Amino acid sequence: MLSYHRKNRFTAPNLTAHAAFHVVVENQVALGDETPVQATLVRLMAEGLDRHDAVHAIGSVLASHVFDLFKTPAKRLDPNVVYFAQLRGLSAASWRASSSEP
Repeated sequence: MLSYHRKNRFTAPNLTAHAAFHVVVENQVALGDETPVQATLVRLMAEGLDRHDAVHAIGSVLASHVFDLFKTPAKRLDPNVVYFAQLRGLSAASWRASSSEP
């Protein structure tokens, strides 16, 4: 992933962290029905995002969620409940509206 982004001159504050989120999302997709990530990817692609942009959209939710967990250590029993709810609310339109990417 890192070489793909460098080759395509994609810029991010930290390309290594960016590529790591790609890997995490792809690993979650590979889990199939164990998480809602694969279904979210399929839904976002049906809404018009290509796979790469759909992974970015999911990764943006994941990154925000991880950041929030670091800011306020969770007292919840399962921090994935919030992440999975955010994925259910994610749409191609909402991601495009909040993203600087086309």
